[in-house]
Order: sequence, then structure tokens, then C-alpha cells
Amino acid sequence: MSLPVKKFGAGGIQVAIWENQGKEGNQFYTVSIDRRYKDKNDEWKSSNSLKVNDLPKAILALQKAYEYLALKEPEMAKEEQQLATALA
Repeated sequence: MSLPVKKFGAGGIQVAIWENQGKEGNQFYTVSIDRRYKDKNDEWKSSNSLKVNDLPKAILALQKAYEYLALKEPEMAKEEQQLATALA
């Protein structure tokens, strides 16, 4: 299994950014959200269902993921343009 490109966490909430390849070879990203908690047997579990108090933490982690991706996209476009110019 591949590793996420980047992770952001707030409390028990974790957001992961995954890099993917499309059919035509284009690159795109997806984001997953996870809530970690201990069950009644004190064992760590994970869920993608959130409680009301998890929402502010999820919003914060998702905002950080969006910032990372929004700032990364122009950087990647610049690198691709430089590579195309170098190969021309």
C-alpha cells in the first residue's frame, strides 16, 4: 500500500492527501479523513464518522490540506513548464 503525500491532524482527526495517476497519465490528488478513538476495551479504532465536537478539528485539518494542495498546484505547473522548455 502506498503512503500518503502529506498528513494533517487535529486531536483525533487525521486528514491524508493521496497522489493518484489517471488513465491518461495525469496526476491528481484525493483526500481522506479519519477519526481515531479508543473503544471500551481500550483498543485503538478508526472511523470516518464524526461527532459534533470533531467538526471544528476536521475543518481545521481540511483547511490545511486545501492550503497545501492550492499552494502545491502552481508550483507543480511551473516545474512542468520548466521541464517542457528544457526538453524542447
